[in-house]
Amino acid sequence: MRGKNLVEKKPEEAFNSLKDNFFLILNCYNKKMRKLNVLIAGATGYIGIQLVKILAKHKYINIKYLCGNNSAGKKISFFDKSLVRKKLPRVVKFKKEFLKKIDVIFTALPNGEAQVISKSLYNNNVLIDLAADFRLNNISEYKKWYNLKHKATNLIKKSLYALPEINGNQIEKYKIVSCPGCYPTSILLPLIPLFKYKLIKNKNIIIDSKSGYSGAGRSVHIKYKHKNLYESLSAYGVGFHRHNSEIHQMLQKYTNNKVEFHFTPHLTPMFRGILSTIYIDLENNTTQSKIIKTLKDFYKKELFVKIIKKDQMISTNDAINTNNCLISVCKTKYKNKIIILSAIDNLIKGGAGQAVQNMNIKFNYPIRTGLL
Repeated sequence: MRGKNLVEKKPEEAFNSLKDNFFLILNCYNKKMRKLNVLIAGATGYIGIQLVKILAKHKYINIKYLCGNNSAGKKISFFDKSLVRKKLPRVVKFKKEFLKKIDVIFTALPNGEAQVISKSLYNNNVLIDLAADFRLNNISEYKKWYNLKHKATNLIKKSLYALPEINGNQIEKYKIVSCPGCYPTSILLPLIPLFKYKLIKNKNIIIDSKSGYSGAGRSVHIKYKHKNLYESLSAYGVGFHRHNSEIHQMLQKYTNNKVEFHFTPHLTPMFRGILSTIYIDLENNTTQSKIIKTLKDFYKKELFVKIIKKDQMISTNDAINTNNCLISVCKTKYKNKIIILSAIDNLIKGGAGQAVQNMNIKFNYPIRTGLL
């Protein structure tokens, strides 16, 4: 695993591994676990392909349908040669009748499309959406940020915005699970514990995030065809990126005071990975050591969040191809300020990996299944 030299090992990880193995043996002894039938809508996009890769090695999953409108009839290995030896169905166009044979639907589709599918769900279906259709609680906020009219407003309250390390214990109650965006994942994991325990100021938070171009989807090559995508760093959505909405929604839950932050994302000349640099003002009597201890205590039982040694530099290369979020707390020349570095793989922890993590929780599978 990349970056393992940066990570302080947790005793809890060894315990969790033993616990997972115990429950696996117990389940196999009591009964053979039925495999879940899965449909992936949007299977040929960057996130969709990553879902296929993870679920193809998940011991409790049978990939029943791979759906894509413009690629129907093609083998999935056409889009990723590493899948050539996997026994997988050909890509087909989505049909509502498929849902009768499906346990879990993963939607890695453009915004607005999961809403349509959600209205056709059967009682046995669980929908896990990787777009923004069920991320925002307020319909007017969705319209404001995504310029779309929501087509399944009655289902918003029946869905859960699921950041597994934060509210994973609630997933079991819901049949529609909304996965956070890639940028918010890298930002909320370090910030929520600090908001919860009132260790940092709610204002003047500056978030500078840099992502690999895969975060913009396959259409990025068309959008940037007249620019040098591979040798250029570009800011975009300055001041008004859509992910502002869900970051604000989640942070505001943990304080009674108004939250103010500035978030600027950048597209970088690398394929995958996100590095968020977060500038924070500390509350009185809060220190770097207290911040680190709080984060370690908060995530001590979480397999995929790693709190790095203080002032340790991290990079996207330490997190790519894993479902980890690496967090480093760095001091500055000002005693009342700190800088937090947070690194993830946008396609895994910020996408497909987190979706499978939520599925594992929903169906009570060992959390690491398919992800390690």
